[in-house]
Amino acid sequence: MNLGFIGAGKITSSVVTGICRSKIKFKKIILSPRNRKISKKLKKQFRKIYIAKNNQEVINSSNWIFLAVTPTVGQKIIKNLKFKSSQTIISFISTMTLPELKKAIKAKAKIFRAIPLPPISLRKGPVPVFPPNKKVKIFFNKLGTTVEIGNEKLSKNFWSTSGMMAPFYELLRTMSNWLVKRGVKRDKAQKYITSLFVALSEDAVINSKKDLKYLVKESQTPRGLNEQGVKELRKTGFYKSTEKTLNSILKRLNKV
Repeated sequence: MNLGFIGAGKITSSVVTGICRSKIKFKKIILSPRNRKISKKLKKQFRKIYIAKNNQEVINSSNWIFLAVTPTVGQKIIKNLKFKSSQTIISFISTMTLPELKKAIKAKAKIFRAIPLPPISLRKGPVPVFPPNKKVKIFFNKLGTTVEIGNEKLSKNFWSTSGMMAPFYELLRTMSNWLVKRGVKRDKAQKYITSLFVALSEDAVINSKKDLKYLVKESQTPRGLNEQGVKELRKTGFYKSTEKTLNSILKRLNKV
């Protein structure tokens, strides 16, 4: 099986890295020449990487094709490309719906939408997929955790939460800087904060079948430090502000 990527940005780099480090069986990965710096880096790093001369060559040489371009670029180029009905097409484009993709692609191929995030390079993290499909699920389960979506409208909610990656890293940066200002060396500060949140996240995953409110409750003791932390942040509107930001991102997505 040959895997082709239209677009060579951060997400393509992360997905290709994850694939090359996984147990997924493939003959070769064909990359579009759009971002030669990233494409050449991947080719140098992994075997079985081939850089195509253009996007159409990617399609002509691939069984599965991943669309990893911006919505603006996608609207512009996809309609001019010739796909085959035998191909599987997986779009990472945030705002192009399945009906829009089918109209632009024209061929009666199997078309899906997925939302991979950068940690997929580590073969970690969720990958929402619509519509549900056994082969696609198995593929992404080797790169992370597939979350099948039965209703396309729900996908925008997942896209909204993916917009909170940078705020999360900013929180880690703020806490690390706070330690540095108090005399802790930066490497130790960042190692402590990142390790702390990895541990908390893994604990949350293990307990993900429970309502998360139980983790909030169990991590506090009466008049303890965590009780103080969550109460003060609630009082300042920190969590309501987070919800407000998610609503704002969703509103933006709904306008597109």
